[in-house]
Amino acid sequence: MHLPFATDASFSHISVNPIHPTFGAEVREVDFSKPLTDEVFSEIYSAITKYGVLVFRNTGLTDEGHIAFAKRFGELDDITPYLALGRKNRLKYNELFDVSNVEFDGSILDPESPRGQGNKGNGLFHVDSSFNPRRAGYSLLLSHELPPPGMGGATAFADTRTAFDELPVDLKADLVANDYVAAHSIHHSRKLAAPEFYADRNPLDYPMGRHKMVQRHEPSRRMNLYIAAHIHHIEGLGPEASQKLFDRVFTHCTQAKYVTEVEWKQPGDLIAWDNTCVMHRACHSLELGQSMNVYLWWP
Repeated sequence: MHLPFATDASFSHISVNPIHPTFGAEVREVDFSKPLTDEVFSEIYSAITKYGVLVFRNTGLTDEGHIAFAKRFGELDDITPYLALGRKNRLKYNELFDVSNVEFDGSILDPESPRGQGNKGNGLFHVDSSFNPRRAGYSLLLSHELPPPGMGGATAFADTRTAFDELPVDLKADLVANDYVAAHSIHHSRKLAAPEFYADRNPLDYPMGRHKMVQRHEPSRRMNLYIAAHIHHIEGLGPEASQKLFDRVFTHCTQAKYVTEVEWKQPGDLIAWDNTCVMHRACHSLELGQSMNVYLWWP
């Protein structure tokens, strides 16, 4: 199998090594100790357009460097609205989102705490911020501290462009003909992951993001399945039909042949991905790091 991408990309300023037959690559020969030239960033952008997921090892990035790199992709998200009422941001900048298991005072997060329960949803395949009206484009996750070797440390990704290409004929025809819109809710995915803790939470009591399930991925011009565990229902269908269709598409997209796991090896490792052509999930709850989302800038 080879990569079916819309436009060929050649690389002379960076080294790009695929990590899966259809998507994902490790990028080398990028010097983050100084501002990236336009030529280098252009090739990084071409690589993420082609592969969807890029892995950069031992970057040495500071918080400021992390933010500067993310800004090259577009407008940054502000994490302030995501902070629970009264919770302080442990990190210096509001562009950085704390995805660690560390509390503000440096103690280890209690997995039974509200934040710990909410974090369980990160273990479900999803795309960032699909529960908002404006989708997130790119996410850049930088590791700062990792669990000891052998105790886990990976993020899984699913290739939703190739999954669209290889849909069963009848399912693809149904999705394309009906142009379904799905309603995404963070309360729904949290309830799926921690049903007892969120037993009294009704996702319908909260706003949802509504997005088409089949979309064109504009940078590559390939079609994509925009799907996530955040999906509460598919509009225009009854509950049973909605769940049946979602389950069929989601199960198709998360087959082993469309999934790769990226191991976090050392502090300074960074993974960048495009939420509009891949899903991701945490393979455990121990990785310590910080990320930021970049808003979409294409129509």
